[in-house]
Amino acid sequence: MSFIMEASVIIKNKAGLHARPASLLVQTAAKFWAAITLQKDDRETNAKSILGVMGLGVCGGDKVVIKAEGSDAQAAISALVELIKQGFGEV
Repeated sequence: MSFIMEASVIIKNKAGLHARPASLLVQTAAKFWAAITLQKDDRETNAKSILGVMGLGVCGGDKVVIKAEGSDAQAAISALVELIKQGFGEV
């Protein structure tokens, strides 16, 4: 059974998705079987790719959309949204 989940969230930490928070996001996404994408404006990338995530150029205050598809999609979305809401430990 496959689920498709989606959540919008605002990046809280001022520096956005620079190396450390991007790495934390990718490491968290990699824990799940679901296919996970991160979208900013009209650009979308694999949330399990550090180069893809950093390539989106996400700044503090930007809105991103996390999409996940797979049996653990809900858990993946929940974990990533919580990580972002906590400001990657930087806020």
